[in-house]
Amino acid sequence: MGCFKAGMQEGSESKPKNEVRSICLHSFSDLSHVSAATFMYLLKDCYIYGTLKATTKFRVLQQQIKGALHNAPQPGPFTYIVQCMYIIPLMGQSYAEGFSHLLISSLRHLKSVESVQKDFIDAKCLAARLVLDILASVVSHEERILVKVLETFDIELKDMAHALCGPELGEEDLAKTREHLKQYVQYFMKSESYVTAVALITRFSIQCCDESFLIKLIGSNQLTAAEEWAAFMGKEMIILIIQKYLDIKMLKNANKLVKQYDLAEEFPDVNYLYKESSLKKLAEKGCWDVAEVRAKKETKLMEYLVYLAMEAGYMEKVDELCERYSLEGYVNSLVPEEVFCQSDYLDLKKLILEEIVWVDEIKGLLNATSYIEACKVIGVDCEWKPNYEKGSKQNKVSIIQIASDKKAFIFDLIKLYEDDPKELDCCFRRIMCSSNILKLGYNLQCDLHQLSQSYGELLCFQSYEMLLDIQKLFKETTGGLSGLSKKILGAGLNKTRRNSNWEQRPLTPNQKEYAALDAAVLVHIFHHVRGQPQFGVNEGRQVEWKSHIVSRVNRARSPLRF
Repeated sequence: MGCFKAGMQEGSESKPKNEVRSICLHSFSDLSHVSAATFMYLLKDCYIYGTLKATTKFRVLQQQIKGALHNAPQPGPFTYIVQCMYIIPLMGQSYAEGFSHLLISSLRHLKSVESVQKDFIDAKCLAARLVLDILASVVSHEERILVKVLETFDIELKDMAHALCGPELGEEDLAKTREHLKQYVQYFMKSESYVTAVALITRFSIQCCDESFLIKLIGSNQLTAAEEWAAFMGKEMIILIIQKYLDIKMLKNANKLVKQYDLAEEFPDVNYLYKESSLKKLAEKGCWDVAEVRAKKETKLMEYLVYLAMEAGYMEKVDELCERYSLEGYVNSLVPEEVFCQSDYLDLKKLILEEIVWVDEIKGLLNATSYIEACKVIGVDCEWKPNYEKGSKQNKVSIIQIASDKKAFIFDLIKLYEDDPKELDCCFRRIMCSSNILKLGYNLQCDLHQLSQSYGELLCFQSYEMLLDIQKLFKETTGGLSGLSKKILGAGLNKTRRNSNWEQRPLTPNQKEYAALDAAVLVHIFHHVRGQPQFGVNEGRQVEWKSHIVSRVNRARSPLRF
């Protein structure tokens, strides 16, 4: 019944009973005699009886609307769409916002078409009348649609005055209109619809707020609206919002506004403070290489990066930076007591972890496997060298850590795979596929995916039994595994080495300790969950940890043939 039906029902069997309800090609090829009401009926009919998912249906509808608006709607496309906007609320609330967005957004590409400019100008008054009717609740549309109408039709105060008072306008009519709109602004402010209030204030130059309004906007996290209103009010208010951002440590926002409005003279330190803040966040994530690039060899920033590395106890990074940028003098000037804060972190002694065993040859692999098979519960984690190039393939998993509550094994997967993939596969299948060993992880899906991508030929990384993702027991906890460790065990994990080079050999002692702790801490957290029910709580409800155990996971791929 036409190309639109084909587009809507592509891939499905033909349904004759729906053909009479499909929009035929002729209906959209000439809109000169198709009323807005009929047009909206056809759109709704097609949406209801189309067989594709909602997002796809809307995408097809939008393309059809864009094409149809070139086919002589009367008196013109902009006026025609405003007429449709009056009809949409009659179709039911479930269609109103979606269809309104479709219609308004389809006008954007027409604003530059010369042949419809007269209709665009003529439609402004009708669109302004629509805005007044929406404000007065005569026509029911969401506030977001109200703002879109204002923006799409570039409605000015004179257009609103024309719709409210008639075509013959004087200064008193403009003042009357502004006062009329002010009442709605005050209503939106009281109902905390701040985005809509700011849209009306800035578009129609309504003066009705002081700096307390700015504080409300920031407090409700309406930062874009706050910045728009501050810009409307002028330099003094922009300076105030920058200061408010600084007070609450929102340095990125403050720095952006300082640059945007050329206020470096008023805030000379903001740019440097923002750079320091960025370096600190990267260091906390363990992204030292990225932080080093961001510092751009600026001496003060490099010194700060060294300070962060010392504070984190990452002394090999301190030595590396000092050697590369000749900062030994700066390090010697620091007072160690003022820098180190290692007591905040877990270490091997606090977990009473007796031994870390490095495994990079087959004999060690066999011994480790025998030990692990005798364990009831183990923690599993893995590490790989970070890749900071966007779109590039992730590096292979370099090591996998498996720990009991007393001993941790770190397996050099790269070397073991190169030496004897068959034996590696055999040993890890004995561990990963054992129904007698409960295997704990944190965000397990990520690690299992990475192992499968790295060593997909091995069966041991395609099938698992008895898995428990600790993260799922504590969904409300923030700060990742370190935050969970702090909540349960009283101290977090030092994550500064997370993104270090895990392919270097040998690993540093600190890297090994970091890796071992990530696996061992899972076992200790689990013992608290199992032995102290008050810790197994998620959103106010006690969690039965056994219900979260996944008995089997299979990732089907072609096995390696030996």
